[in-house]
Amino acid sequence: MNALLGVIFHSIGGFASGSFYMPFNKVKGWAWESYWIIGGLFSWLIVPPLAAWLTVPGFAEIIAATSGKIISITIIMGLLWGIGGLTYGLGVRYLGMSLGNSVILGLCSAFGALVPSIYYAVNPTPGKVSFTDMLAHNGGQMVLIGVVICLTGIAIMGKAGMMKEREISGNGEARTADQEFSIVKGLIIAIISGVLSSFFNFGIESGKPMAEAAVAAGFNPLFQNNVTFVVLLWGGLTTNLIWTTILNLKNRSYGNFVDKAKPLFNNYMFSALAGTMWFAQFFFYGMGESKLGNGASSWILHMATIILTANMWGVYRKEWKGVSSRTIKTFIVGIGVIMLSVFIVGIGNSL
Repeated sequence: MNALLGVIFHSIGGFASGSFYMPFNKVKGWAWESYWIIGGLFSWLIVPPLAAWLTVPGFAEIIAATSGKIISITIIMGLLWGIGGLTYGLGVRYLGMSLGNSVILGLCSAFGALVPSIYYAVNPTPGKVSFTDMLAHNGGQMVLIGVVICLTGIAIMGKAGMMKEREISGNGEARTADQEFSIVKGLIIAIISGVLSSFFNFGIESGKPMAEAAVAAGFNPLFQNNVTFVVLLWGGLTTNLIWTTILNLKNRSYGNFVDKAKPLFNNYMFSALAGTMWFAQFFFYGMGESKLGNGASSWILHMATIILTANMWGVYRKEWKGVSSRTIKTFIVGIGVIMLSVFIVGIGNSL
């Protein structure tokens, strides 16, 4: 029953994550950096402590009692993940919901399973699996095979993207529907995002003492990770706030926030909705992880759900309209290979 609930919670979280960018498409007349930081304030600063207060009322005391080392490491992981989250938005912007999410999350799922083991190889910790342990174990070897398969899927998706770019460049209708599509720029950003976004998984692991303290204090284990998220997301907020502020000043887009010529109420509401949906993925991820009891496998399941959801929205938005059946088939094969890698990594971690 716990496993079934874990799958359900991860599916809800994955749907929220795969869908969060949709409200941003309703924002009119604002620069990317403007609506991104408004959404970010909700997803990283406003909603997390609210969710923690509702589910773990003593979260502030738990954080205050946690050692500075654990807090620091968790925030650093959040900073790195924040760069991944920042470039995630840009990757989806240039590659679209389908291709962008598939490439970014395929990499994220693979490296999310590897990052903790690499850390523990440098800093041996009792009870934790290091990269050396992985090489010597059948399950670890399967994880590495899954990573290689994932990279193969990424290459196939990249091929589909290049085919799409060639075809829509000569198709006025498709070019109009996908004006910002750029395969080279998008893939570079997506690779950076996919690798760095995986650090969120390790952030959860490094902040686990806070979650354990919440359980020890008598709070519902289902919501234990909400305490960790508050600290982890501080790092993400810092990274994104610095970068979007730089862009607002550089592009002089700071006037967006008070420009009455734009639909301000709608822009703020849709940005806030996107940010809230972004955090909802972690809220339900934490619930699912508490039920499955395996951080790595939970991460893989979460990523798989997001990939499927994002591609559903990509079809809905007609991102592949106007391309040949050969290109679509190449894209579908790429999705299949990435999904295969996700499940292989998941099986390897369970072993």
